[in-house]
Amino acid sequence: MFKSLFACCIMLFCCAFVYGQAGLSISGEVRDKKGETLPGAGVYLSGYKLATVTDNNGKFVLPNLKPGNYNLLVEMMGYLPFTKNVILSDKSATVTLVLSENTITLKEVVIQADPNREKYINLFKEYFIGKTPNAAKCKLLNPQVLYVKFDKNSNTLNVQSNEFLIIENRALGYRLKYMLQQFEYNYNTRIIFYSGLPNFEDLKGSKAKKKEWMLNREVAYYGSSQQFFKALYRGTTKEEGFILHKLIKIKNPNRPPDTLINTNIRRFMKSMHGVIRLGSAFNDSLNLWTQIKNMPKDIPTLNRGDVLTDTLVTQQYQNLKTINYKDDLYVMYTGERETVDYTNRSGHSVMRPLDVPNYQISVIKMLKGPVHFFANGGTYEPQSLLYEGFWAWEKIADLVPMDYIPLKAR
Repeated sequence: MFKSLFACCIMLFCCAFVYGQAGLSISGEVRDKKGETLPGAGVYLSGYKLATVTDNNGKFVLPNLKPGNYNLLVEMMGYLPFTKNVILSDKSATVTLVLSENTITLKEVVIQADPNREKYINLFKEYFIGKTPNAAKCKLLNPQVLYVKFDKNSNTLNVQSNEFLIIENRALGYRLKYMLQQFEYNYNTRIIFYSGLPNFEDLKGSKAKKKEWMLNREVAYYGSSQQFFKALYRGTTKEEGFILHKLIKIKNPNRPPDTLINTNIRRFMKSMHGVIRLGSAFNDSLNLWTQIKNMPKDIPTLNRGDVLTDTLVTQQYQNLKTINYKDDLYVMYTGERETVDYTNRSGHSVMRPLDVPNYQISVIKMLKGPVHFFANGGTYEPQSLLYEGFWAWEKIADLVPMDYIPLKAR
C-alpha cells in the first residue's frame, strides 16, 4: 500500500481563510540583496488564484484578506523563487521581500548525463501529479528544471528545483505555478513525501470547455480532504456525507513476544554454527522464527462506533480549531463511489467491512499532534498528517484552490 505524507498531498497549505471580505491586506516591496527595488516581480498567494505584480517602485498590495496564516510566493526572472509566511490577526501587514540572484542561470552549467533520469522523472510525475483520470490530462511543462538524486544507501529518490514548476491541468482548467520544496520517495517503505506551495491561474477555453472544467472541479472538490476539514471546522461532516470511525490497533495474538523470538533465532543460529544447510531441521526452524519475527506486532481493527466531532474537535484560539487523537481516523465519503481503477489497480485501497458499499475511504494517521486547521480546510501542521486510501491516491491533478466555492454555495 502506498502512503502519502500530506504536506498538500498532499502540500504546504498553511494558508488563510478565503479572501473576498474587505478589510485586511498584505503590502510591501520586493528588493534584491543590494537594496534595489524590483519592478515586475510576480507576487502570489499560495493555494489561491490571487496574484499581483510589483509596480515601478517594486511595491505591491494583496487586498481583501481575512485573518489567518498566509504564504507569499515571489517570482522574478534571474532570481531564485522566494516565500515568506505572514500571519494576519486584527490588522494589515507590511513586509519587505529580499530575493537572491539565481547564479545557476547566469553561468554555464555542465550536467552529467544520468541514464536513469527519464525513469526517475516519470516516477516523480506519477507520484506527484498522480495516476487518476485527471492526471492523464496534466502536463509538466518544464521538467528540465528538476534536480534528481537517487540515494543508494537509503534507497530513496529525491527531487528538487530552484524554479517554479509549471503544470497545465486540462482536466480542471488550471495552470499551476508550484514551488517544490521537497519530494522524497522511499522504495523500501513505499512512503511518498512532498511539500510545496502552489498558485492557480484559470486557463482560457471555450464556453463548452469552461462548463466541462466547472463540472470536473465539483467532482474534485467533493470528498476531498479540503472539503472534509472545512466540514470538520463547521461541524457538518455528517450532513456533507462523511462518516468517521476509528481504526484501532490490537496486539497480534499469533506473534510471540520479541524476547522469545530473538532467543529462538539466536539458539538456532548457534546450533548451526553459522553454517546453513538447506533442508535441515535447524534451517527450517530458523526460517520459521524469522518469518514470525516479520509478522506485524499489531493488527488494525475497525471500531464501527461513530466518532463525534464535538469531542474530536476543540478550539483554543480564535479562527483556529484543533484535533488530537491516538488511533487512526477512518473516513468514509458517501457522496461518491470508488472507481474500478482505484480499487483494483491503484495500490492505495484500504480495508472495508463486507457490508459497506464501495464508498471512498481514507485513513488519517496523526504522526505528531495536535494539528490545527482553518475554516478554509487548510492545516497549520500538514506534515503531521499521513494519508492512506483515496486521499493518498489523489494528488496535484485533483487539486482545487483553497478559495474554491462549490456551485450550490454560490
